[in-house]
Amino acid sequence: MVSHTPPPLLTLSSLLLLVLLLCSSSVVNSSSKSNPPTKIGQGYRLISIEETPDGGLVGHLVVIKNNNVYGPDIPHLQLFVKHETQDRLRVHITDAQKQRWEVPYSLLPRDQPPPLRQTIGRSRKSPITVSEYTGSELIFSYTSDPFGFAVKRKSNGQTLFNSSSDKSDPFGNLVFKDQYLEISTKLPGDASLYGLGENTQPHGIKLYPNDPYTLYTTDISAINLNADLYGSHPVYMDLRNVGGRPYAHSVLLLNSNGMDVFYRGTSLTYKVIGGVFDFYFFAGPTPLGVVDQYTSFIGRPAPMPYWSLGFHQCRWGYHNLSVVEDVVENYQKAKIPLDVIWNDDDHTDGKKDFTLNPKNYPRPKLLAFLDKIHSIGMKYVVIIDPGIAVNSSYGVYQRGIADDVFIKYEGEPYLAQVWPGAVNFPDFLNPKTVSWWGDEIRRFHELVPVDGLWIDMNEASNFCSGKCKIPKGKQCPTGTGPGWVCCLDCKNITKTRWDDPPYKINASGSQAPVGFKTIATSAVHYNGVLEYDAHSLYGFSQSIATHKGLQGLEGKRPFILSRSTYVGSGHYAAHWTGDNQGTWENLRYSISTMLNFGIFGVPMVGSDICGFYPQPTEELCNRWIEVGAFYPFSRDHANYYSPRQELYQWESVAESARNALGMRYKLLPYLYTLNYEAHISGAPIARPLFFSFPTYTEVYGLSTQFLLGSSLMVSPVLEQGKSEVTALFPPGSWYSLFDMTQTITSKGGINVTLDAPLHVVNVHLYQNTILPMQQGGMISKEARKTPFSLIVTFPAGVPDGEAKGNLFIDDDELPEMKLGNGYSTYIDFYATINKGTVKVWSEVQEGKFALAQGLYIEKVTVLGLDGSGQASALEVDGKPVTGASNIELSTTKQNVLEEQEDGGNKVKTLMVEIKGLSFAVGKNFAITWNMGIKS
Repeated sequence: MVSHTPPPLLTLSSLLLLVLLLCSSSVVNSSSKSNPPTKIGQGYRLISIEETPDGGLVGHLVVIKNNNVYGPDIPHLQLFVKHETQDRLRVHITDAQKQRWEVPYSLLPRDQPPPLRQTIGRSRKSPITVSEYTGSELIFSYTSDPFGFAVKRKSNGQTLFNSSSDKSDPFGNLVFKDQYLEISTKLPGDASLYGLGENTQPHGIKLYPNDPYTLYTTDISAINLNADLYGSHPVYMDLRNVGGRPYAHSVLLLNSNGMDVFYRGTSLTYKVIGGVFDFYFFAGPTPLGVVDQYTSFIGRPAPMPYWSLGFHQCRWGYHNLSVVEDVVENYQKAKIPLDVIWNDDDHTDGKKDFTLNPKNYPRPKLLAFLDKIHSIGMKYVVIIDPGIAVNSSYGVYQRGIADDVFIKYEGEPYLAQVWPGAVNFPDFLNPKTVSWWGDEIRRFHELVPVDGLWIDMNEASNFCSGKCKIPKGKQCPTGTGPGWVCCLDCKNITKTRWDDPPYKINASGSQAPVGFKTIATSAVHYNGVLEYDAHSLYGFSQSIATHKGLQGLEGKRPFILSRSTYVGSGHYAAHWTGDNQGTWENLRYSISTMLNFGIFGVPMVGSDICGFYPQPTEELCNRWIEVGAFYPFSRDHANYYSPRQELYQWESVAESARNALGMRYKLLPYLYTLNYEAHISGAPIARPLFFSFPTYTEVYGLSTQFLLGSSLMVSPVLEQGKSEVTALFPPGSWYSLFDMTQTITSKGGINVTLDAPLHVVNVHLYQNTILPMQQGGMISKEARKTPFSLIVTFPAGVPDGEAKGNLFIDDDELPEMKLGNGYSTYIDFYATINKGTVKVWSEVQEGKFALAQGLYIEKVTVLGLDGSGQASALEVDGKPVTGASNIELSTTKQNVLEEQEDGGNKVKTLMVEIKGLSFAVGKNFAITWNMGIKS
């Protein structure tokens, strides 16, 4: 601890006098219209700091020298610091005199900071006399004049965040104005940063110095690079290798206002147009630990129903029900798995929410179709946009007006235009709106028993800008041409500072007005909340209301797909990456975006397979399904104006789909177990390789391969005209999942060029793993009833080794995904090889549910056994297997590709397969045999 002289105590009146003197002596007459200086102002001075009763710190800051760049400084601020858990530190800075906008505590539950003080430093306790505040994992330290703070890792003293500015730094000290907040941190040049989305990152998953990172939920296509897209996630993960040891942490700025984040490689600067600084530091030190700590705070990812991990087909432009019926039939004919059929707005009456088109989707015929697909386990999901059509004969609108649920502008529901024409937007911050929305979901479900809802356009998207009215004497929309052309009579709104803030974030990638093609930012929500503040929460608040509405229907586990997301959205919804394009570049970008959302706590994510916009080539669609079959959320979706691109449209694509989706459906028990792990610990389903290999710095920027879970690696072809792919294999042994006789092993990692003809995707399983698989099928309901097999992987040829795996099974219609309710089973699988003896066994928790399903394991395959041995003396549950048994044991030589070291002997390995087993999944088993290896 460093000794520190406490600042003097000041009363509020003496503080204000000091501020007035400072302000009057040095007002800088600058505005945003001129070029502002790189460094704004001189920051703040800490004038008092003391302990709070709950073990935190509360301090007060006074501005050193006022200036008017982007408006006047807020003269004094309250600082609150607390180690909330052993691995989470909070640093909260706000106006010390009056309440400011924060993300509502009702939307994202968390502890409240202390109330604002009316006197500065007056306390019955003595102020603290140290400049460090130490927790279990992190240390907070500060300097007083000018105020700056640092966060260090306790175990090694490394600085994770440091806001102090030196003359040589490209950034200044803390700035805190009503509509402009700025703070920065130094960073080591070798730190690898990830996150700060949603955006399409052309350079891969790592943040790239000097690329723009703007966070403000916006409906611009995902084909726009480095622009603010549909979601706002002001969080980044920082991974560093310190002397060969990896350390990860993450930093969340919990603020919903628009912001630019400038990453320069050696520093990072936030420029935010409102709210407060509410920082959370998560200590890690592993990437998985970081996401665990982060989702523990923001909300664990939602449990997904089993069927949602199957394949989904959608298209905007299924003009009538017979087209949808044909799509389902053609998938069946092509023998391509399909679990879920979707409708974009084609099923609606005039594109109005919660309606049916009586001509093209007559209810009796639709209900008959749903009965048919539901009987085989298929599901049906439809789109719901937030904009409610202004139509006096439309019941949804009538009830909304009666309940006063819409966002207001100048006392009237704010008028916008989306697909149905003129619309009003529900205010999901209003409890009455949440009840009304749930009732509309209930009414619609009685009309059409959908299995999930797709909430789109919820940034919120508006085809117009400003203050609009319905034109007289003309139809709007006309019903011809693109539906996204504004046809209301509109005037720009620039009269308030909320519509025209002094600092211009890089909205829409072009410094567009913050109210451009969305709700006017001076519009008002419940309790007087401004759209300016709450804008980026719109999709998040709609997800919460939709989740509540769906869960209230039949008590089933909801499935919601949302385009707009915020911190915590993964607790309620899945996400797709929006309007992408059928290009090779967009195929590559999809991997980085998917991996980022795992870090954001939204693990159920995927991109439109083959691209949303016209038009993919046949070769591209082949390669895209080979990637998309391994997205956590796997859906083919296309634009109204695109040619048809269902996977059966080309025979070559159908073949690739049968191959890749065939493997996905065999892996469904593994994917579902990853869904469970995500729900209990936040662990992403799809992960960057550095999650499993954090010491191997070569993978820190790898964006062309990814893992499912900790050990299943996908290495797809992402370039046109290629029939091979060069993949990076981290140190250890890897086994091809499509041909288990093929092994790649190295001590230091190796690049390997793999054969990858058009219908082949390379998927490899890492050593020390036990992978549960089933036999697959055309639909998940049937696939999950088939016999299990276990794939056990040891490091190639080792005399001693171990492997582990697990499996979670439950009634996936129950809202909660957990053990202890009588409707779930969890199994740990273990395997060892020791002195020539191989043992594979299970330890079952709550086996009753699995036993009731009649599930059993019929095959165990062990890879990487020493090739000099021969399997013998097989025992099952302690009893020798005789010739009269149905159990068969076979051995196959494996082909090993390895690093060649001078004088080293080539590793020889065997695959041992044991068939004819009938182990009940819900019951412990053990199987052993001897490989005849000398000790």
